[in-house]
Amino acid sequence: MTNIDYDIVILGDTIAAYQAALNATGLNAKVALVVSDNFSHDYYFNHQYVLNEISKITQKSRNLVNLGIDETKETNSNLNTTSLNWKKALFYAISVSKNLTQINSLPNLAAQGVDIIVGNGQFQSSPLSFVVNKRQLYSRTYLLANGSRPLIPNIPGLDTIEYLTLRNIWDYLEVTTLPKNWVIIGGIPQSIEIAQILAQFGCNITLIVKKSSIIPHLDPEINQLLIAQLEVNGVRVLTQTKVTQVRHIDNQKWVQAGNQALETDEIFIATGQQPNLEYLNLSAVGIKYHQHRLVVNEKLQTTNHRIYACGDVIGGYNIENLSNYEANIAIKNALFFPRVKVNYQSVPWGIYTYPRVAQIGLTEIQAKSQYPQNQVLVFKQYFKTATSAQIQGQITGICKLIVFKNGKILGCSILGTAAAELINIISLAITQNIKIQHLAKLSPIYPSLSEILIETAREWHRHRINKNHAFQELLASFFNFRRDWNL
Repeated sequence: MTNIDYDIVILGDTIAAYQAALNATGLNAKVALVVSDNFSHDYYFNHQYVLNEISKITQKSRNLVNLGIDETKETNSNLNTTSLNWKKALFYAISVSKNLTQINSLPNLAAQGVDIIVGNGQFQSSPLSFVVNKRQLYSRTYLLANGSRPLIPNIPGLDTIEYLTLRNIWDYLEVTTLPKNWVIIGGIPQSIEIAQILAQFGCNITLIVKKSSIIPHLDPEINQLLIAQLEVNGVRVLTQTKVTQVRHIDNQKWVQAGNQALETDEIFIATGQQPNLEYLNLSAVGIKYHQHRLVVNEKLQTTNHRIYACGDVIGGYNIENLSNYEANIAIKNALFFPRVKVNYQSVPWGIYTYPRVAQIGLTEIQAKSQYPQNQVLVFKQYFKTATSAQIQGQITGICKLIVFKNGKILGCSILGTAAAELINIISLAITQNIKIQHLAKLSPIYPSLSEILIETAREWHRHRINKNHAFQELLASFFNFRRDWNL
């Protein structure tokens, strides 16, 4: 009988792999984490998060100047926001990245008992094992958290020019002057975030997406507001547009988008991701995948029941909190009896734009396609009605709550400042089955942005009161009719 070395072997150099290893060792499991030879932990962190915050500071600075206020005199901040430039902003983002790299480091995992193995390997059957550095790792279970790499579309001429992807954009921008003109091809959260940031720092940006929505899973109303906000920031958005050709003419790059020829300094490709699976010998252990995603069940088991998967290796957007959610479920099922199922309706996701976009559960269209339309209620509240939003000058935004007729919250979509914090409250309500009538009873600190959620929820009571009033009027009319006709 083969000796078992580990309870679980985790494959991948991603945040999901890191979190999975941390969770597994916290459950007293014997864990190994296998990372590739070209492991680069800095790739975990996307600089646009920091740059987005800095762009907000510069925007506030412009607003103060428009009001006739010189913030360099009025504020006690050590940061002179009017003098911020791209190089300073990028340097700060790199510094934050390095700090996070030290906090979430492999030595930290090793200190907590995780065996770190560096090398490239593949699965072997009979008996099941993973071979790396000529060593066979025998484990009760395995977890694929290999992540993904940019998916390069088949565009004529693309292979003849240099272009950027999520893999190399930040390394490129660290060593070069910020290019003025950009064409960004593809609608994923990261491409939208980067488009807005570059525009905020004075670049001319054209964002091209093939579909009518820049993010297909986003609520249509929120989608239109997001496009409007991007255009306000200076991003030219071309929807339902296909890129048919790219060329290099007279030391300049050209992109043929629909019937338009666009001259640009740089091309950024962000059409999607493909999993890092090719060299793992998955077919030998009966694991199936197609169309750039692994086949997994609701328990995150692959077609080999001892091998699990999580993160963007199973498809979808590369969104960290979704990957961590999947990692937690995969670890529980791999180490114990596999009974926990994923429920994406209770997990929020968002786009790090300015203002932020966040969503959870069903959109209005999705809810009305799953339930009778007369049983789905939609309540809205605009940020301009909240005192805190007015004080902060952050009045752009909307909150939409999708509710079943009995008060069950089906979903929520928010565009506005602090959307990511607000959506977490709705996530808790959905997870704990807290109905909208209970949410409406909360008394948030005044002023605070959570007022928006509470006021949206209170629309439920107003709806119920109006409905009851209409029913009472109908009932009164009926009795008056019987009285008048002596029935």
